[in-house]
Amino acid sequence: MTHDFDPAMIFDFFKEVGIIEQLSRARLEARLPDGLIAPHFAVLNHLTMRGDGAVPIDMARAFQVPKTSMTHTIKGLVQHGLVDLRANPDDGRSKRVWLTEKGVALRQEVITALGADFAVLAQGFDMAQLARIKPTLTALREYLDDARDVTAGS
Repeated sequence: MTHDFDPAMIFDFFKEVGIIEQLSRARLEARLPDGLIAPHFAVLNHLTMRGDGAVPIDMARAFQVPKTSMTHTIKGLVQHGLVDLRANPDDGRSKRVWLTEKGVALRQEVITALGADFAVLAQGFDMAQLARIKPTLTALREYLDDARDVTAGS
């Protein structure tokens, strides 16, 4: 490590990340159909990336939200026909979450629609700079993801 521990710098870094998250979330939500918000899209994305058939409590842990919040989010997706809840064959009591064809299609439509926003970004921001910081952000995300498992167990 080349820098000394500086809590103010770390705070400023995460403040910037938080503002970027708010700005990007607003752009995402502008592309979502009425009644859907970023957490709904995050679940569609999660199921796409991690695979169908997730158990809601595991999804709540992955998103670090209360089970009731995840249940509410999944309920909204079910109402829009974007996911199905099916009995969990492992225990017969709980449910598993499956993407519907409509959910897969909506996710792709939103990503495609965001292309217009990304094109504007590419015109106004140095893409080489973005490409340079991406590995650092990925490494930080992986570190924090691993650290939360340690923190949760302590």
